[in-house]
Amino acid sequence: MAKEGERSAPADKGKGKVDDVKDLPGAKKSPTDEKPQADGKKKDEEPKEEELNEEDQQLKNELEMLVERLKEPDTSLYGPALDAIKNFIKTSTSSMTAVPKPLKFLRPHYDELTELYENWSAGSVKDSLADMLSVLGMTYGDEEKLETLKYRLLTKSEDLGSWGHEYIRHLALEIGQEYQNRLNAEKGVQDLIDLSLSLVPYFLSHNAEADAVDLLSELEIIEEIPRFLDENTYSRVCLYMVSMVNLLTYPEDQQFLRTAHEIYVRYKEFTKAVVLAIRLNDTELIKSDINATSDRSLKKQMAFLVARQQIWLDMPDEEEDQSFMDCLNNTLIPSHFKSLGKELNILDPKMPEDIYKTHLESSRGAGLTNVDSARHNLASAFVNSFANAGFGNDKMMLVEGDKGPWVWKTKDDGMLSTTASMGMLLHRDVDVGLDKIDKFTYATEDQIKAGALLSIGILNSGVRLDSDPALALLSDPDNLEAKNVPMRVASIMGLGLAYAGSNKEELLDVLLPIVEDVSLDMQLSAMAAVSLGLIFVGSSNHQVSEAIATTLMDEDRQKQLKNKWTRFMALGLALLYFGRQEEVDVILDILKAVDHPMAKPTSVLASVCAWAGTGTVLKLQELLHICNDIIEESDENKGDELVQSYAVLGLSLIAMGEEVGQDMILRQFGHLMHYGASNIRKAVPLAMGLITPSNPQMKVYDTLSRYSHDNDNDVAINAIFAMGLCGAGTNNARLAQLLRQLASYYHRDQNSLFMVRIAQGLLHMGKGTMTLNPFHTDRQVLSRVSAAGLLTVLVSMIDAKQFILAEHHYLLYFLITAMYPRFLVTLDEDLQPLTVNVRVGQAVDVVGQAGRPKTITGWQTQSTPVLLAYGERAELEDEQYIPLSSTLEGLVILRKNPNWEGEQSTA
Repeated sequence: MAKEGERSAPADKGKGKVDDVKDLPGAKKSPTDEKPQADGKKKDEEPKEEELNEEDQQLKNELEMLVERLKEPDTSLYGPALDAIKNFIKTSTSSMTAVPKPLKFLRPHYDELTELYENWSAGSVKDSLADMLSVLGMTYGDEEKLETLKYRLLTKSEDLGSWGHEYIRHLALEIGQEYQNRLNAEKGVQDLIDLSLSLVPYFLSHNAEADAVDLLSELEIIEEIPRFLDENTYSRVCLYMVSMVNLLTYPEDQQFLRTAHEIYVRYKEFTKAVVLAIRLNDTELIKSDINATSDRSLKKQMAFLVARQQIWLDMPDEEEDQSFMDCLNNTLIPSHFKSLGKELNILDPKMPEDIYKTHLESSRGAGLTNVDSARHNLASAFVNSFANAGFGNDKMMLVEGDKGPWVWKTKDDGMLSTTASMGMLLHRDVDVGLDKIDKFTYATEDQIKAGALLSIGILNSGVRLDSDPALALLSDPDNLEAKNVPMRVASIMGLGLAYAGSNKEELLDVLLPIVEDVSLDMQLSAMAAVSLGLIFVGSSNHQVSEAIATTLMDEDRQKQLKNKWTRFMALGLALLYFGRQEEVDVILDILKAVDHPMAKPTSVLASVCAWAGTGTVLKLQELLHICNDIIEESDENKGDELVQSYAVLGLSLIAMGEEVGQDMILRQFGHLMHYGASNIRKAVPLAMGLITPSNPQMKVYDTLSRYSHDNDNDVAINAIFAMGLCGAGTNNARLAQLLRQLASYYHRDQNSLFMVRIAQGLLHMGKGTMTLNPFHTDRQVLSRVSAAGLLTVLVSMIDAKQFILAEHHYLLYFLITAMYPRFLVTLDEDLQPLTVNVRVGQAVDVVGQAGRPKTITGWQTQSTPVLLAYGERAELEDEQYIPLSSTLEGLVILRKNPNWEGEQSTA
């Protein structure tokens, strides 16, 4: 009996490997050649077959006799003769590498048989001959004429499978070619579609799911596949279809996801279905998946998956069930995150000095770190907030007593960022956090008040409460319309962070007037645009896009549009179309009509956001063309310089979803660094950080380490930040060492040193328990909110000296939207922590592999909760529990396996 994945013997009979036929000696001989001479030729060329043995000679003679019979006038002989020839072909046994002998011996007669076909009158005998010619055409028909397909379409044979797997595959190949030819010639294709649908059941029953999907994909009828599936084949077909999506173009990728979603729903695989609904960004579909089951625990698991993507659903039917709403609103994360900290024994707060380890830096820099103490203290405030993020305790800000909070050790704008850092320390723990932040809102210094407002926004990022405290506090006219610009900016930015991805309509009334008000400072309007972009990310909300586009075209604004903040206006517009693919064309057409230097950068930014994570090669080529242009450096060309900078970031943003594309783009970055102008060179390190966030690969960070010593200080600063991004939340020891060396190398350069400190803080983010990577759920789903936050920070880093290194360092807090614990916490059905053993190892791609291959390699067994690094996957050690989620990542509910007790007792 054939093993799964291997072809069974009968199906193989009578078929050889098609490609090898053309290499056979004498393949091009005409059928009129003398046979003895042909044998002699074979003797010379093929030492293995010196001469035909008795059995082969007999077979050859019989076949030739049967062909002769087909030429005789007596039509009654034709049927039996054809049946006999077919029988010889089907029963011939042959190795996989050689052509079956009957096909070899029939080769000289192929042209005669085709002539006979033309001359015979219609009937079952003629059909039978066409059936046989179709098989012979596979081995030595004219490739251009597609003869296997030609003769197959001329006959209606029911049992195609009897000719074997190779024949069916060859036929499928020719159907694909002919389909393209007919489309180009604008001819009908219905007969091809009917034929291909008759091949699908054969493929599915012979473990060739990939061939079935490829054939239907080629004919653009993938939605037909569900009716051919059963319990045994659907999972492999869906796995292959979903893995193909990254390689498809719009709208085919959407069609594949919808078809796979339909199959999962049919087979009650609701958690897998909801992941595809999330990828489609279709809230109605997500709701219908959640409502499709009455299983409370399964609904909670689906709510966890939706909350991870920061999609805020209104589910009126479910609102009575508080535990379900807790799952959907992300309010359970702080307690589980702290229990992970307890398990890993890292609850004690870290001080910046624990991270800098200045005693390990070379002596010349060790005593000089406090030259500009307010600046140094500000860096420490950031490092402290990154390192202790989410743990709710530290030794600098959340302290009482004589020393008081660290905020008094900083000055001016530093106070804003330092106060805001509390939001990061208390992230998602809203009840506790609001109490601790409250006293700072009454401070006399406006900068501290502004910082407190921003920290409220940071605190509420990624979590939803029915009471909406962030909306109440931040949209309060006292704050939103304060005379003090930093307070207004902090309120606007806070709203964007707190409601990122929520599509909350009430915020339109609050923020749209700020975008449209021409009399306002550009910084406020641009910040409001970014906040709206974050709140409505990927929704293509026409009210917001209209308001921003109108502002960009407004004549009174034209004078202000050279302002450095204009890029954030453009970014706000671009974020609305995040992942919307071709829907962005409308806005690109509008921007073509705008005669302004910012129009072109805006359209590039909108285009890269629309295709983010798709790996679309055509878009990558367009961006590389933009980078090829040579620009004369002048103030007039500032817009053109930004075009190229955005194109470089866009290369990463589009390629980040697909590993082959990532490697190609990383190679391109080397060329851009070598030959590019300064505006391109300073964007390349940022793009390298964006393509591998929280995934420290040696080839990437070693290159960045080289760039961090670049002669161009802008390149060096961006490379340092990218090193932090690359290793964010991983505690990577090699990166930590490189950053310590940079700290002593740049000990006299305040800007570079500040950036080294920020990078060190990012590296130790959440004491090594967090990730900034926007991909989650086994790297299948791109979080729009996370990617939008990362992109906002990188857009400000393109001119770091105007923003982050000047007084706008609080823009770094946009990273909060991407920060998420990289844990696996297992819960029982009452949402209580449940400790089980899991194997954690490197994920293995098992798509299209035969049998049941292992999905992880090099694993270690640990007990939950556990940390998962980039590219790792977890599996339960035994079958005592059944996980309700298909991927073990984040919060996973386990259900007791009813059959497990039975196994125990029988043992």
